[in-house]
Amino acid sequence: MPQTVQRDGSKDIASGIAITCILFAISVYLPVIGFFCALFIPLPILFYRSKLGRTSGVIIPIVTIIAMVVVMGKISIDIWFFFELLLFGFVLSELLERNLSIEKTILYACGIVLFTGSVTLIFYSSLSNVGIFNLISKYVSKNLELTMALYEGMEVSEENLYRLSNSLENIQYVLVRILLSLAVASSFFVAWANLLLARPMLKSRGLFYPEFGALNLWKAPESLVWGAIGCGLMLFLPGRIFKILGLNGMIVFMVIYFFQGIAIVAFFFEKKRFSKMLRFFLYSLIVVQQLIFLLVIGLGFFDMWLNFRKLGIQKN
Repeated sequence: MPQTVQRDGSKDIASGIAITCILFAISVYLPVIGFFCALFIPLPILFYRSKLGRTSGVIIPIVTIIAMVVVMGKISIDIWFFFELLLFGFVLSELLERNLSIEKTILYACGIVLFTGSVTLIFYSSLSNVGIFNLISKYVSKNLELTMALYEGMEVSEENLYRLSNSLENIQYVLVRILLSLAVASSFFVAWANLLLARPMLKSRGLFYPEFGALNLWKAPESLVWGAIGCGLMLFLPGRIFKILGLNGMIVFMVIYFFQGIAIVAFFFEKKRFSKMLRFFLYSLIVVQQLIFLLVIGLGFFDMWLNFRKLGIQKN
């Protein structure tokens, strides 16, 4: 029996490494599809850590990061980014075992990953003898050039390419200064998406998953609305510093109210008993269509006053 268990564990470790490496390869070599695949790199780490335990589960991210360094040929910011995603999955699994609330699970996971990422970035900056601001600026510039090359390959019109090339300097200026809020917002989104997908995977294998309650009834603390309003007002104040601070705050608040908006959408999908195929199509539409995405954020923001789900009435 122990030999069978050990053999099954080795097979799971090999499967976890293979799946994670495949997601990594897609992320690197298929730019458009790869961006979405990269968001779910934490998922196999989370699943196999929950299944195998801490000691065996840690082997998968360690071997995977070594394979990434070998493929990339050097330690770069991209490797740092993928390392943070691997750490994300491991930390989420650790926190799930502690049976915390959904808010604490996401906040603690994002806090640990962002703190670790900041320390690693500072260490990498000191090793390369380049200031953090210059390092980030060069990285953003490089990715903007790759984006331009991608658009050229997609046969975008000359007029649009000309406009984009003339705006690259301004885009770079803004991106460098909102990178922190983008990191916070994206970490929230990665944690949320991977936790949702992990639930059916873990429960189907009889593994522990906390009872977070009905997530389609989730609501952000009401006091946050004043922070969002304050950040919105800062966008209209004179001076770049106020606009940058306001924009950083708005990005984070938009993700929080997206969670509340998507909870409202899920509530009505369940109430109307939409089929799984229809739900999948509509959720995909929300992700793809920017206008619908913004409407979902608006649902979450105005829910404080309009109470779309009539939560107080239902409780009474």
